[in-house]
Amino acid sequence: MKLTELLSGIETLQRAGAPETDITSLGFDSRHATAGQLFFAVKGSASDGHDYMAQATANGAAAVVCERLPEEPFPGVAYIVVADSSAALGTIASRFYGEPSHKLKLVGVTGTNGKTTTATLLYDLFRRLGYKAGLISTVVYRIDNETLPSTHTTPDAIRLNAMLAEMAERGCDYCFMEVSSHSIVQERIAGLTFAGGIFTNITHEHLDYHGTFAEYIRAKKRFFDRLLKGAFALVNADDRNGAVMVQNSAATTYTYALRSFSDFRCRILENTPEGMLLELDGQQVWTRFLGRFNAYNLAAVYGAARLLGADCDETLQALSTLTPVNGRFDTLHSPDGITAIVDYAHTPDALRNVMDTVNELRSGAGRLIVVVGCGGDRDRTKRPVMAQIAAEGADLALFTSDNPRHESPEAILDDMVAGLEPGARYLRIADRAEAIRTAVMLSRPGDIILVAGKGHETYQIVGDVKHPFDDREEIKKRFALLN
Repeated sequence: MKLTELLSGIETLQRAGAPETDITSLGFDSRHATAGQLFFAVKGSASDGHDYMAQATANGAAAVVCERLPEEPFPGVAYIVVADSSAALGTIASRFYGEPSHKLKLVGVTGTNGKTTTATLLYDLFRRLGYKAGLISTVVYRIDNETLPSTHTTPDAIRLNAMLAEMAERGCDYCFMEVSSHSIVQERIAGLTFAGGIFTNITHEHLDYHGTFAEYIRAKKRFFDRLLKGAFALVNADDRNGAVMVQNSAATTYTYALRSFSDFRCRILENTPEGMLLELDGQQVWTRFLGRFNAYNLAAVYGAARLLGADCDETLQALSTLTPVNGRFDTLHSPDGITAIVDYAHTPDALRNVMDTVNELRSGAGRLIVVVGCGGDRDRTKRPVMAQIAAEGADLALFTSDNPRHESPEAILDDMVAGLEPGARYLRIADRAEAIRTAVMLSRPGDIILVAGKGHETYQIVGDVKHPFDDREEIKKRFALLN
């Protein structure tokens, strides 16, 4: 494709070099630049692509999109100066891949908790309704029935548009994707056209990146600000920030709720260890999900499906067949009656919601034992809050490592226990496998062990290395030794 075609409509501050250059690929990693590539000098949190423009052109890049010209331009290379390289990357990537978001209905799900479940259940639901669909989530990417490994909640703009293009080529009618606050700020979704957006909730998270809660809210709101007229914005009316999200949005606003008046009202009629009986829009439906937080997720799924034109009765029937998402309230049982639950809950609100659900389901003298940690190189302010929630809601809390990354596990635990009240019942065991083993050894028939924080993850990040680790496998191993 000609560079001039890709730049059509892009506001540029300065241009130098050959405008008719043929572009064969896009990239932002100078190490992988090849002949004919359009290289984007993007500013990241750890490095600045402008420092690698010379390497990219030396490796064959035919053109460079940047925010400032290099001191020594490479001969024969076209340079395009823009105000924001990241935003230009998203728009140009969409154009390079044939505007794929125009060829299917793209629905974005954003919020602190519930994004993965909501997006995944929409994918599962529409496939049950007979449609081809795509999924872009924290856990996995799917193109119809093909599964691809997930690297980010929302991938970079090049990979994202490439996947959307493949979905469209394979005849997918819909794509449901998680939209993270990072991806919004970093313009990974620039240039995409969304048929609709869903807001789940917003709580304390990612302050290590956004700085303040107000900035975190603003990041989420930007997604709805950019929805076009004709799109829908479906927001949780029970979250006080739901109304904030859709201020100034051109999209048509709809609401769902359990407590408030809303367009799609959900009520929990029964909540049992086997599932929930819900009332959605006045009709009853039995689901295999547990907990109030999942009732919100299902209300969002139902509302979005109806807004996308799905039949009411067919939607409710399909909802009743859906099963929980991998790593979200996964339940395992020991031969002697101990229950273990693995959940991705890694924010204060998510942990509280899962623990409340477990406590509602407890019966008899069974105790709740919680194993939880906090990630390294992430928001430190939530660590004492997480520990306090665990200690208050459980009979015994075991604090351990999550993904320590470049921090000392013991230092992370120090931050956690600093928030505990005197007399709190807890153990601190930095080794996660040992913490799980201890929880199993201390449990007795009727007890419930909640292992929170990592959910679907099959690794533990120490430094820059991902070591194999799966909470579920560790639990199975320890349960097998009880025989």
